[in-house]
Amino acid sequence: MAVEIIMPKLGVDMQEGEIIEWKVAEGDVVNEGDILLEIMSDKTNMELEAENSGVLLKITRQAGEVVPVTEIIGYIGAEGEVVADLAAPSVTVEAVPVETAPAPVPVASPAPAVSAKPQGSGKVRATPAARKAASNLGIDLGLVPGSGAKGRVHKEDVENFKGTQPKATPLAAKIAADKGIDLASVVGTGARGKITKEDVLALIAPAVVAEAVPVVEEKAAPVLPEGVEIIKMSAMRKAISKGMTHSYLTAPTFTLNYDIDMTNLMALRKQVLEPIMNKTGLKVTFTDLIGLAVTKVLMKPEHRYMNASLINDAQEIELHKFVNIGIAVGLEDGLVVPVVHGADKMSLSDFVVASKDVIKKAQTGKLKAAEMSGSTFSITNLGMFGTKSFNPIINQPNSAILGVSATIQTPVVVDGEIVIRPIMGTSLTIDHRLVDGMNGAKFMVDLKNLLENPLELLI
Repeated sequence: MAVEIIMPKLGVDMQEGEIIEWKVAEGDVVNEGDILLEIMSDKTNMELEAENSGVLLKITRQAGEVVPVTEIIGYIGAEGEVVADLAAPSVTVEAVPVETAPAPVPVASPAPAVSAKPQGSGKVRATPAARKAASNLGIDLGLVPGSGAKGRVHKEDVENFKGTQPKATPLAAKIAADKGIDLASVVGTGARGKITKEDVLALIAPAVVAEAVPVVEEKAAPVLPEGVEIIKMSAMRKAISKGMTHSYLTAPTFTLNYDIDMTNLMALRKQVLEPIMNKTGLKVTFTDLIGLAVTKVLMKPEHRYMNASLINDAQEIELHKFVNIGIAVGLEDGLVVPVVHGADKMSLSDFVVASKDVIKKAQTGKLKAAEMSGSTFSITNLGMFGTKSFNPIINQPNSAILGVSATIQTPVVVDGEIVIRPIMGTSLTIDHRLVDGMNGAKFMVDLKNLLENPLELLI
């Protein structure tokens, strides 16, 4: 019996994933644990492994398609097995009107058993650990007997319940939970008795399901004006759109602009360039130096609110006694913010190694979810494009973000004389709910002093 490959749910908020590339082709032999395909959820690329060994019989969703979680994207089974008729996803199940569906056709299989607990009521008493375990194991909490006070379900109840449940594919378990079917009443026809989607659907009057499928009239494609093309928004662009809209509409912000004389910082970089290259094999950049300088200033007690986050519906402030620096990295089709964790414990060499590692992963699409989360402050650098000034949008839940602009040879007055100095523009956008203008200005004054007198970065 063929086994479904489904779009996995990789996070609590994940609703859909984009197929980046299939690593195997139809007809290829795969073993359990082999990489089947690469998918993108929000801004994270993940490789999906085969849960069963066999032959990749059919690919139902192709590279470039955005697929809802738990939807079938392919099948693995025995060589020569035909699955063409199984490719239709479980939409048909949803089309059965509950109030009009007749009783199941009398067969040898027993009638579905409905859980004694209310389904979908949201009133199942359970601990957070139990809810997480049930979600990970694909178990409906409404079916789990609770051993706690007033029937509260504990994690151990979920784990023990899992041991009593028959094996089933994730899609079969989902359909059974949605329809209130006890898997113990279903006879599995899959490998080693595993329950498949078809086994569950057999108890829901398949003939009626087929008749209930609504006929959808195909609409003619709209005629577009000459020179106009419509394309689908990628998963990454959707994530950027959602995150930036939330930040822009949620946080009341203001931006402080400062000019930094880069004379001494450029001289320091020139001095440490070769030693750090010899030690790490990597080239130190101005972003590295700025990132480390920001870290040192953030660790000062008077700037703790610049390194904080609002939590619990903006009713409490989470102060961080460490610094995780997010560095915005522009890609061909979007933007990601990899994070240098524990920057406050790093030397300049350490920061160079750590930043280059996550930036390279970002550019090659190899970032893990953990490497994109947990930032306490972010930096975005558009200086290499000649940008003179801009207002960056805060990477929530950070309280601020530093925008770095181009370094331009500029006439300035020094000791009463006009001289030419390399001046870098900076723009600090701040969440006014956490930080006021005066405190933001004090932070920038300290950062400006450190960048213009940067020997402390090596201490």
